[in-house]
Amino acid sequence: MSPQRPALTPQRVVEAAARVADAGGLTGVSMRSVGRELGVEAMSLYHHVAGKEALLDALTDWIFVQMELPGPGQPWRPAMEDRARSARAVLRAHPWGLGLIESRRSPGPATLRYHDSVLGCLREAGFSVALAASAFSVIDAYVFGFVLTEVNLPFQAGDAAEDFVAGLGLIAGQHPHLAEMIAEQVMGGGYSYGAEFERGLTLVLDGLEGRFATEPREG
Repeated sequence: MSPQRPALTPQRVVEAAARVADAGGLTGVSMRSVGRELGVEAMSLYHHVAGKEALLDALTDWIFVQMELPGPGQPWRPAMEDRARSARAVLRAHPWGLGLIESRRSPGPATLRYHDSVLGCLREAGFSVALAASAFSVIDAYVFGFVLTEVNLPFQAGDAAEDFVAGLGLIAGQHPHLAEMIAEQVMGGGYSYGAEFERGLTLVLDGLEGRFATEPREG
């Protein structure tokens, strides 16, 4: 007798959809492909999700569940550092999430909880509503943009970066600043683009901290 297949649940359906997206990108996600992943007919899935659009909404929630939330009473700067690092790790592992998490019109409970928690951390620290919204936006823009570049680089860390640069045929006299940066940052140093993440995050948070310090306090 063959072992009994685990019962379908909404969670199992969404996790299967995430595996399909990991393997072939978001365009590969359909009720049929997720059914194949689970070894069932696509029609069986409709008992657990209403259709593809509902499945994509659930995938968005699944992405946000993976990301770290600010802890209760955690100071705003380490909280934003931790969530930025967590978001980067999640989106590197599941880059299809980049085009999904800000595009859905029906946010689920995890998506709403994530946004409320981040804004709550900033508001409890004394950020105005406007500055909290700006801080949320600029940190996410930095993280999402960094990951987008990181997962699409034409080389990996180390010698491959040097080989790529050598093939560009740069002429120092025509591109002096680019040549200077490459000579100092890339050549001979086992360059890793990922190492730029912490430096950039520090610049973003330093700017927010300076702006927060000069903002009039409410009340």
